[in-house]
Amino acid sequence: MRPCLLALLFWLAIPAGAATVRMAFGDNLPPYILVDSSAGIEVDIVREALAYRGHVLEPVFTPMGRIPLMFIGAKVDAIMMDVGQDMTAAGGFYGEPPVLYDNVLFTLAARHLQLRRPGDLDKLFVMSFVGAAIRYPDWLGRHQRTPLYVERNNQAVQPRLLALGRYDAVVSDRTIFAYYARQQERADPRFRMPAVDEHQLPPADPRAYRPVFNDATVRDDFNAGLAWLRKSGRYAAIYQRYLSGE
Repeated sequence: MRPCLLALLFWLAIPAGAATVRMAFGDNLPPYILVDSSAGIEVDIVREALAYRGHVLEPVFTPMGRIPLMFIGAKVDAIMMDVGQDMTAAGGFYGEPPVLYDNVLFTLAARHLQLRRPGDLDKLFVMSFVGAAIRYPDWLGRHQRTPLYVERNNQAVQPRLLALGRYDAVVSDRTIFAYYARQQERADPRFRMPAVDEHQLPPADPRAYRPVFNDATVRDDFNAGLAWLRKSGRYAAIYQRYLSGE
């Protein structure tokens, strides 16, 4: 088949109105965002949701604080979340959240700790991700003002430090914790993550994880693709691939 005919067939296969969407994501949060491979649960879900109607994702990775500025300054076509700033006045159209971070308090099951109210954390050493005390002020706000509480960007060490008893509890998203526990076990054959208990925190607000687009049609196409991913089972398969390490 002649090259010109192949090119014609390629362009005919692309849906009318398909676009390349430059979208800003945070700068690395395994397994949701993997900068080195331009992949991860969050990135793959967004990519495939956009592709449902022919759009192509071009991810741009940047520190969280810069994400809204990039949208306001028209440096990108979309952002993964607004980081607490309403983007409506900047011409933003909000989509459905592709992921929700499911944060809980983890403790070692062997400790038999009961964490039913904020006061139960008193006298416990707690490690969390940066910004957790702001997100959960009732639970972590007063604890933040004590030497018993620490926030760290690097969540990779959370499972091991909990297992070693360096902290009594850690705050993490379930998927992130499971991912890093598996990574620790792979890196050190002698390490096995002990059984853990999960203690509920206030549920995530879906509005905090909504993507923003500068084009309402692309937003609608994304929403349609996301709904298809959930209905088809592809959404669950993406999660499973990263958690199983395939």
